[in-house]
Amino acid sequence: MSMDGATTPVIRYPWQAPPERGEAIEVAEGVLWMRLPLPMKLNHVNVYALDDGDGWTIIDTGFNSKLSRGIWTDLMAGPLAGKPVHRVVVTHHHPDHVGLAGWFQSDHGAELVATRTAWLFARMLLLDDQQRPPPETLEFWRSAGMDAAILAQRTGEKPFNYADIVAPMPLGFRRVKQGDTIRMGGRCWDVHIGNGHAPEHATFWSRDDNLVISGDQILCSISPNIGVYATEPEADPLEGWLEACERLLPLAREDHLVLGGHKLPFTGLPFRLQQLIENHHGALRRLQEFLKTPQTAAACFPTLFKRRIGAGEYGLALVEAVAHVNHLYHAGLVSRTRGDDGAWLYQAEGGSDG
Repeated sequence: MSMDGATTPVIRYPWQAPPERGEAIEVAEGVLWMRLPLPMKLNHVNVYALDDGDGWTIIDTGFNSKLSRGIWTDLMAGPLAGKPVHRVVVTHHHPDHVGLAGWFQSDHGAELVATRTAWLFARMLLLDDQQRPPPETLEFWRSAGMDAAILAQRTGEKPFNYADIVAPMPLGFRRVKQGDTIRMGGRCWDVHIGNGHAPEHATFWSRDDNLVISGDQILCSISPNIGVYATEPEADPLEGWLEACERLLPLAREDHLVLGGHKLPFTGLPFRLQQLIENHHGALRRLQEFLKTPQTAAACFPTLFKRRIGAGEYGLALVEAVAHVNHLYHAGLVSRTRGDDGAWLYQAEGGSDG
């Protein structure tokens, strides 16, 4: 992989192990790192608490579940020393990050801080209560070339409903946007907005020391999922994600301690951002070569991921494959035609990604 010679190709992990359930690790003065379990392959989400003196600002929340609420109750009585949580900042609208925001608002009197898009998406998705996948979702899956057996199974199943794991959210929030600053944990933070993994994803860069709160926009050892969904089937989130990585790269310093939504805090941010960018450009180059013959999005799994995709990962792999073929399609590098089964078939037009 070609890297700028000025960038040290090293990612370091100051902590080799995460905090135990119900415990916290102080990663900087007044900044606590905690972890909540998730019932999926990525089995945890990182959350943070910043000491404001008279109370705490917490960053992200975990799912809305009896287990998560119990863990938070223990954390508030233990590491948070009984001081109130007076503000909840959510980096983006995904359930593992916003799931208990409404609970903190309604049960603990906390203020919610979010980007406008994150709040609107969360409120919108809370309205969905589906017993079976709607026709638009089935059409999207067929268009992506979903495996016939998986499509048949999912057609008859109750789908994931956002409200199952996200607490009701009362009206009212405080908006943050690109260029804002926010005071948390005795520090002034610049707000920089990412995209791709989630629309209008907030990241926070401390002016007073080396901390970066990255949510899922930047992770240390996994690439954030970048997906297209039935809500916007023609979207090109990969374009937004690459733009955000390029825009954030000049801000990145070797000594930045990056506090992500999953895995471990790390240093080596300039190298990691370049690595993430190059990984996706490499995937796009492989995909163009593979699409010299017409293929569905689902047929691109081996080329894109270079590993076997199991049943538990199939949904996330499918939406990411659509994101990559959509990116090539909107760039004019592939064309598409409908197959007899309703799936789009993509074929390379020639040229290279760049």
